Amino acid sequence: MATSQSEKKMKILCLHGFRTSGSFLQKQISKWDPSIFSQFDLDFPDGKYPAGGKSEIEGIFPPPYFEWFQFDNDFTEYTNLEECISYLCEYITTRGPFDGFLGFSQGATLSALLLGYQAQGKVLKEHPPFKLFVSVSGSKFRDPIICDVAYKDTIKVKSVHFIGAKDWLKEPSEDLATAFDSPLIIRHPQGHTVPRLDERSHTAATCLGHRNLQLPQQNSKW
Repeated sequence: MATSQSEKKMKILCLHGFRTSGSFLQKQISKWDPSIFSQFDLDFPDGKYPAGGKSEIEGIFPPPYFEWFQFDNDFTEYTNLEECISYLCEYITTRGPFDGFLGFSQGATLSALLLGYQAQGKVLKEHPPFKLFVSVSGSKFRDPIICDVAYKDTIKVKSVHFIGAKDWLKEPSEDLATAFDSPLIIRHPQGHTVPRLDERSHTAATCLGHRNLQLPQQNSKW
């Protein structure tokens, strides 16, 4: 019997952090209970560019390592960003359609940008609107020209934001959450990492698998 539309898994594009890899992100989220992802089909591509410098996971996880684009110390000037966007839009068009994104750090920041750009009709005009965004340690771009487009209006995509108390991107992660409509925020005591989930966080995260994506309101303290 053919699988009905309601039984199909949601297809999620998972974008890794700076100078890591799709395989490493897959390992990072493997610390979560597999039941969280039982209704998802996850795709873990590598970044467009080989790592241009030392990776923080050297000696922890084997190479090769990749980056999506490059940036200056203030995160206001970017190199190869447009090329990266074009690459991902082609990947999404040819491998999709996708229902949502899951991203860590640079991957989450890039995912949010694509969502904002799609909402403004800048990219992926023929692709169905995305339904879900899971951000771990994501942030906004800081270039005003980008911000005026990507975050012009509230992004009406169901979103979950993991924010670490000791993360050096804690405040930027808080700021990114404000760009979304009624975001679910899951706070954890760790730093710049994909956290392990305690019982309450696991309960919140299982909302990701809800068919209707009825996520709780902002600042939920599950």
